[in-house]
Amino acid sequence: MTENEQEEPVAPRTTDAGTDVSHTAETEASHKEARENRLQRTAAADTAGEADGAEQKDGAEQKAGAEQKDGAEVDTGTTIEKAGVPEAAIPELVIISGMSGAGRSTAAKCLEDLGWFVVDNLPPALIPTMVELGARSQGNVARIAVVVDVRGRRFFDNLRESLADLETKHVTRRIVFLESSDDALVRRFEGVRRPHPLQGDGRIVDGIAAERELLRELRGDADLVIDTSSLNVHELRAKMDAQFAGEEEPELRATVMSFGFKYGLPVDADLVVDMRFLPNPHWVPELRQYTGLNEEVAAYVFNQPGAKEFLDRYAELLRLIQTGYRREGKRYVTIAVGCTGGKHRSVAMSEKLAARLVSEGVETVVVHRDMGRE
Repeated sequence: MTENEQEEPVAPRTTDAGTDVSHTAETEASHKEARENRLQRTAAADTAGEADGAEQKDGAEQKAGAEQKDGAEVDTGTTIEKAGVPEAAIPELVIISGMSGAGRSTAAKCLEDLGWFVVDNLPPALIPTMVELGARSQGNVARIAVVVDVRGRRFFDNLRESLADLETKHVTRRIVFLESSDDALVRRFEGVRRPHPLQGDGRIVDGIAAERELLRELRGDADLVIDTSSLNVHELRAKMDAQFAGEEEPELRATVMSFGFKYGLPVDADLVVDMRFLPNPHWVPELRQYTGLNEEVAAYVFNQPGAKEFLDRYAELLRLIQTGYRREGKRYVTIAVGCTGGKHRSVAMSEKLAARLVSEGVETVVVHRDMGRE
């Protein structure tokens, strides 16, 4: 090549498509950078979207929780409770039992007339279910009376289990036991010409004996025992009214009953006192025809040595017993005051003793069982 010859410029290499290789590399680098920028922007947008979504979700959950809390159901982890709705009131329960023919149906009808919801012949195993249904009634069934008998073979086992279940649920329950003498029960069954539920192939007295033995434990647990041997239907209703007619349940109710020893001890007595240590007004001619309700007879009785002292000390003893009864949840007590015929001394002492109890805030009923019997 001569000096005058000029070097030809090297033609740039091209791709098959005729594109400049150096320019293409620059372009690809630019595109790569753009793609990376787009990916970064997309990732940032996704992150922001997730954050916004989480905030919206949290807000929605908080709003839903607030709505549930304000209006309807709140999950406590164990049960669903209604917010702002008071706990269901547990109904008061009375269990009526006792000897067949002693007046269970009459006692149940009396409570029904007083506004109680009464269920007759309910199997003992269903008593807790009945109370639960009453609790769901929103106060429409506040007092339930259940009549139970011993016709079921597992009567006592089922009743014991039901009472234990009620105790764990803190249900206020009382047991009313209707008692009667064998002679009175035999007369009643013979009068209606019906067999005793437990006599089987035997006699009425056999069924009575079997039932009395079966109910022995329940009678011992009863809060109120009513002996209907000498009561007619109206007198039994009067006793039930005296115990259950009050709007507010008192802490303790007492029945002070005068009686004559020659007519037998009252079988429903919790406490028995004997007035035969005092002179008998029967032997005073001018007092014989009167009763202990007469002022002259009462004055004669309490002017005898030891009469006033007995009243004061026995009233003090009853105050001690009342405290124990209230502590143990016993609401009824029957105090039997006896003398020979149940006409003079026992009547006068019963009236004074009942007045003492009333003055101390004990709701008291006075019954003169044998007065006027002679």
